Amino acid sequence: MSVQEVRGGLGESRSAVSAAWIAPPGAVAWLVVGHGAGAGMDHPFLVGFCRAMAEHGVATARFNFFYTNSGRRTPDPEPALRAAWMEAFTGVQAMADGVPVLAGGKSLGGRIASMCVADGMPAAALVFLGYPLHPPGRPERLRAEHLERITVPMLFLHGTRDPFAQPERLATVLKGLGKRAEHVPIEGGDHSFNVRGVKADAREVGAGLAEHAGPFVRRVAGA
Repeated sequence: MSVQEVRGGLGESRSAVSAAWIAPPGAVAWLVVGHGAGAGMDHPFLVGFCRAMAEHGVATARFNFFYTNSGRRTPDPEPALRAAWMEAFTGVQAMADGVPVLAGGKSLGGRIASMCVADGMPAAALVFLGYPLHPPGRPERLRAEHLERITVPMLFLHGTRDPFAQPERLATVLKGLGKRAEHVPIEGGDHSFNVRGVKADAREVGAGLAEHAGPFVRRVAGA
């Protein structure tokens, strides 16, 4: 499927976020995607993922946090990250024409999305492309307390070698979330879903995750 990508701003404030969206005809849902801490919305991984989601009839909008737009490498403080997420989500809601709007993203992008949803952002579900459950080597410092307040479905896609999500810690968190959480382990994958000894283009790696995320989004949308 060849669907044109559109670029523009999302949100009505002077700090509207820059974004790119892909909307296949008859999309059953929209998925808003936040990028990871060290790469913007045009990283090949996210581009590949979003383009592949169109094959499942899911429209996507990926956006840049304010610090990325400003050319800075260090993420903004949490309030500014949340503000960007709310700008993007509200902007997509305005163009979604009544279909469900989900939220998620890569690492930092997914984590901030979950914090916004825990505090009331009305996403229909969450899609995590590698949730940063704890800092590498510090599994005791969990970033999961707010997940317990989330009532919508959550999809956790994780590499089994992800240093940000020790398998035992992840299993404990998922057990506590019960039926709200669905987990798909990517065997041998690291935090970027790269598998040791396997050469793969980042765009292809991202596209491969749509095989799992696409059906999840369609189920949430009742399609």
